[in-house]
Amino acid sequence: MSRSSKKDAATALDNPANGKTTVSLKQLAGHVGLSTTTVSLVLNESPNAKSIPQETKDRIFAAAGKLNYRPNLVARSLRVQRTHTLGIIVSEVSDNYSAMVLNGIEAVLSKKGYLYLLASHLHRDDLLETNLQLLLERQVDGLIAVNSLIRFQPPVPAINISGHKEVEGVTNVILNHRHAAELGIGHLFNLGHRKIAVIKGQDFSADTDIRWKTIAGAAKKRGISISSRLCVQLEGDMRSPEVGYVAMKKLLLSGEKFTAVFAFNDVSAIGAIRALEESGLSVPSDISMLGFDDIYGAAFHNPALTTIRQPLFEMGSLAASTLLDKLTGLNKSGFLPVLSVEPTLIVRQSTTKVSRETGPKVNN
Repeated sequence: MSRSSKKDAATALDNPANGKTTVSLKQLAGHVGLSTTTVSLVLNESPNAKSIPQETKDRIFAAAGKLNYRPNLVARSLRVQRTHTLGIIVSEVSDNYSAMVLNGIEAVLSKKGYLYLLASHLHRDDLLETNLQLLLERQVDGLIAVNSLIRFQPPVPAINISGHKEVEGVTNVILNHRHAAELGIGHLFNLGHRKIAVIKGQDFSADTDIRWKTIAGAAKKRGISISSRLCVQLEGDMRSPEVGYVAMKKLLLSGEKFTAVFAFNDVSAIGAIRALEESGLSVPSDISMLGFDDIYGAAFHNPALTTIRQPLFEMGSLAASTLLDKLTGLNKSGFLPVLSVEPTLIVRQSTTKVSRETGPKVNN
């Protein structure tokens, strides 16, 4: 180690990290008595750093923090031809589903020194393609699509969360919908419900078709045939309780009898409960309501919502870590077309044992 490196490092140590004093990679390496190559490999978490003892890695990270070392991201980007920026495309920025997934993505990226550019397409195919192209033009290292149908293989590594469309080179992070349907229908069945209504998702949602098919299959397995007259589909392009409210009003006007409802998501379930209450029906004493997702407000609704928890935060973090492994070469298992995550039944207050077999008598 040169005398100048020792002197520079010592000077930095005499001035505590206060957001102003920083050291270079060379100065940091001089302080810990290692080569710049070794220090760089450790700080960049390179696969080539696997042979470096953990004690040495800990010493480097401790010194980097103490000396307020900040990497030159511009220089590093030019050197490795990466921008350390990802592109993320969602259907809507403000809905609970996307928010929970984004939290999971951000939790991983923030620890790895990555930023992201976010775009939404509002369920418009033309806007989806346009914004994907705009993200690519901004030289993002990779893409994550959330509940969006990517129809082509991007020129950068990509992950699709709940995409349900196989595209060469794109990994899908999806829920085990068959298990989710078994949990939901099984729960209602065990409570004595046989007349089950279903609120289906909008046409634009990537989950709508697979969720309906697995619910119908789980019901059939138990000898229950869900009548088409007990199925109502969400309409409009909003992810708000209003669409569930409208769907339930339509279902009640049909005059069909039912004792339980399996809603497409928690948001529509909350709107449906409002419509039932306005019609003089109580949840769960008259009608049991089962949601899907377990969004942040599900436990605090009145009644607290029984739901199928979709691990949205974990799906986001899994997508981000998988994509970063692709980019950094840590993925040694090869391309994985599907990464499946498991649901959980969360039993709260909106479901109970069936109280009558005749279904609701609506007060019009």
